[in-house]
Amino acid sequence: MEKSEEIMNMRHTLSHVLAAAVLELYPTTKLGIGPAIDDGFYYDMDFGDEKITEKDLDRIEKKMRGIIKRGFKMEMSKKSREEALNWAIERKQDLKKELIEELPMKETISFYSMIDNNSEKVIFEDLCKGPHVESAKQIGAFKLTKVAGAYWRGDEKRQMLTRVYGVAFAEQSELDEYLKRQEEAKARDHRKLGKELDLYTFSDLVGAGLPMFTPRGTLMRDLLADYSLSLRKRAGFDRVWTPHITKLDLYKTSGHFAKFGDELFIVHSQVNGEEFALKPMNCPHHTQIFASKPRTYRDMPVRYMEPTTDYRDEKTGELGGLSRVRSLTQDDSHVFCRTSQIKEEIKNLVAIVQEFYTSMGMMKLRARLSYRSDEDKYLGDKKLWDMAQKEIRQAAIDNKLDFFEMEGEAAFYGPKIDFMAEDAIGREHQVATIQLDFVQPERFGLEFTNEKGEKERPVMIHHATLGSIERFMSVFIEHTAGWFPLWVAPEQIRVLTVNNKVDKYVKRISEELNEVVLEEPIKNNELRYTIDDSDDSLGKKIRRAVAMKIPVVLIVGEKDMASESVSVRLRDKEETIKLKDLKKYLKKIK
Repeated sequence: MEKSEEIMNMRHTLSHVLAAAVLELYPTTKLGIGPAIDDGFYYDMDFGDEKITEKDLDRIEKKMRGIIKRGFKMEMSKKSREEALNWAIERKQDLKKELIEELPMKETISFYSMIDNNSEKVIFEDLCKGPHVESAKQIGAFKLTKVAGAYWRGDEKRQMLTRVYGVAFAEQSELDEYLKRQEEAKARDHRKLGKELDLYTFSDLVGAGLPMFTPRGTLMRDLLADYSLSLRKRAGFDRVWTPHITKLDLYKTSGHFAKFGDELFIVHSQVNGEEFALKPMNCPHHTQIFASKPRTYRDMPVRYMEPTTDYRDEKTGELGGLSRVRSLTQDDSHVFCRTSQIKEEIKNLVAIVQEFYTSMGMMKLRARLSYRSDEDKYLGDKKLWDMAQKEIRQAAIDNKLDFFEMEGEAAFYGPKIDFMAEDAIGREHQVATIQLDFVQPERFGLEFTNEKGEKERPVMIHHATLGSIERFMSVFIEHTAGWFPLWVAPEQIRVLTVNNKVDKYVKRISEELNEVVLEEPIKNNELRYTIDDSDDSLGKKIRRAVAMKIPVVLIVGEKDMASESVSVRLRDKEETIKLKDLKKYLKKIK
């Protein structure tokens, strides 16, 4: 057995140990399900009138360690459906009873029992397919981490259960390293930093999942969008605009309504009762711009780009900061091209992605080639899918991408390249995407006239560099820990005065700053600076600037004025430079 399998088996077993410990402490608890997951395990439980919080985790964990210390072995057994139902009824385990009742009448159900090594008594028994470790000796290092709410069976109409999470690794050193990373992740949490750095806010009156950006946050998101647009404009994309609502017929034709109809916000006309939807994506709109006039082979490829806000009716429990929202601004792009042009178009898009994420300091990119599975959820002819998947794979090889392949991760209309970026603390995030689509051109009847005067169907390539601006900002804030590169920082420089005797000299410094224009990675980026000439102490002013993570702090005192210089404080160093060299110095800061 491979080590990864052993670890997952250990984590699965720990979910059983968790349930056993809970039943010893809270005997009336109703058990749901308890799987192994990446990094650990969890168990969903109904504690009834008991209110379990994270303060109770130490007590539960201590009980788990006691069970492991006593020693046990895991044994599998089989029960008939009737025996399994009696088992659940006798123990008053209503949730388990529901699971058993859904199984076929003649089903033989597997159970796993934890058997005490000394007494040979059953410590805990649960219906489970396994696999598990054989004994307690194979349990490694673990820790219970948090308590959360989870609807039974993921259905928000059912009761809310308590989900207890734990993490587990083979060695204590691995657990320690994981916990250290988690503490670092907490410090970088974009929800915490977004508030501290005054980037965005939410309001109960506006609604959950609908972020509003402050002047600082708006400036930052505009700079990111402008940079993404500039890269695509250079590659031949033209900007378009589409309305925020549309008739449902558009999404019925595209196939989105059948697949994602429950995620649409429906809008009713008060004039004639006609139904519209707030647009959840832009690709169907862009097909209609392409179809708005006759096209020939001489026009191909046609490239559109549009940074625009879309709306999706996400479940409240799945919303989180900027990571998952109901209003998301996509920096969307669509290419309509000939089959012979696919290779070159994908090459151009890959170059855009690589340049953008290099500028963001996220240079380690992997590509996930997302293919269809054998499920019925995909649209289009299987032969077209096979051709598209070969094109995607060849594109990854031709562009020398570090790639891996995953079945079942494709969009419903075509395979895609999902780019995975690693952040500063080693976490991987899905960011940009390139998707190949033979289906929507077919469904919308898109065509152009080829060299022979015959009608030909274009291929559609979907691309987003950032994905959604909101989600990218959540990743970028955490990647940088709020210490943004100079070009994109909302406030790039703060000038701190030691006293009011330097006011005239500060005016000279301001004149120098007004002449500095950054050209990389976007042009004509004028410096954004403020002057803190309050009566507060210098120490207090410095602490304020550090708290707001200002990239460059200029400290001006009487000695600086006398020597025609300025004291510069960066995140990682301090130095004094001559005023005449300030402009050149600032242009070198990244």
